Amino acid sequence: MAFNITARASSSTANLGPGFDVFGLALDAFFDEVTLTKKKQGIKIITSDLVPTDPQKNTAGLVVQHMMKKFKIKSGIEIKIRKGVPAGFGMGSSAASAAAAAVAFNELFKLNLDANTLVECAGVGEMASAGSIHYDNVSASVLGGFVIVRTNPLDVIKIAPPSDLRLCVAVPKLDVPPKKTEVSRSVIPKNIALADSIVNLSNAATIVVGFMQKDSNLIGTSIRDIIVEPARQHLIPGFAAVKKNALRAGALGVTISGAGPSVIAFATKKSNLQKIANSMKHSFASAKIDSTVVICKPSNGAKLKKQYD
Repeated sequence: MAFNITARASSSTANLGPGFDVFGLALDAFFDEVTLTKKKQGIKIITSDLVPTDPQKNTAGLVVQHMMKKFKIKSGIEIKIRKGVPAGFGMGSSAASAAAAAVAFNELFKLNLDANTLVECAGVGEMASAGSIHYDNVSASVLGGFVIVRTNPLDVIKIAPPSDLRLCVAVPKLDVPPKKTEVSRSVIPKNIALADSIVNLSNAATIVVGFMQKDSNLIGTSIRDIIVEPARQHLIPGFAAVKKNALRAGALGVTISGAGPSVIAFATKKSNLQKIANSMKHSFASAKIDSTVVICKPSNGAKLKKQYD
């Protein structure tokens, strides 16, 4: 009899402005669901979504391959993927599938893995979309909340977000290139002025303090990035207007979500969230870009089906 496990993982935003490749935050805006079923042999991917079904090119497939090899699993596995996170829009789409696959695999084979090992396994999946391993989105999707990633050795720190933190995510309807993450990384400056580094470091440190002290205002007003955001904003038509008008509407801070093109505004539940969302949508519309704006809050980590039914 086939035995299967289903896990669900949320979307996420990475960087949070100055925390490039270090900060991640799980968001309850969108979710991916992955079901793993034991089979006699091989790895087979089943999905009705527009994702590769070759395990070597699929995020969840790479995670399963890696974990089978690492933990010497001889069984075959069928991977059923149901996408909810829009792919290629800076919302951690590949990371959500990777996180769900790692958590489902851990449960299916009763491996009892610790958080860092789960994140390490899920991170392998990012090779399929980003061409290299990045742990910010997968850490957030696996563990939930706000995460700080330190590498060599991998060490992920999770901090529970303030209960009043809210976010407006504007997802523009743009055609994104297949290797969007690589494109968006290619425009980042190789050399950075010391003064700019100091500004970003001070803002990043203050964001961490904001999460530790559960101070959403401190977090939001520290979402300032003067290195990566200026280099990438030309890739997002209307970005400057979206940011300016969201701040005018009451957002505490606005930045590019991950590698973009989504734009994320930080606020609190006392903010006029609909006003912020409308300002972002109207600003994209002024640039002749349609968009969807989702009002959301931080999410918990990946869950097994019985835990979220």
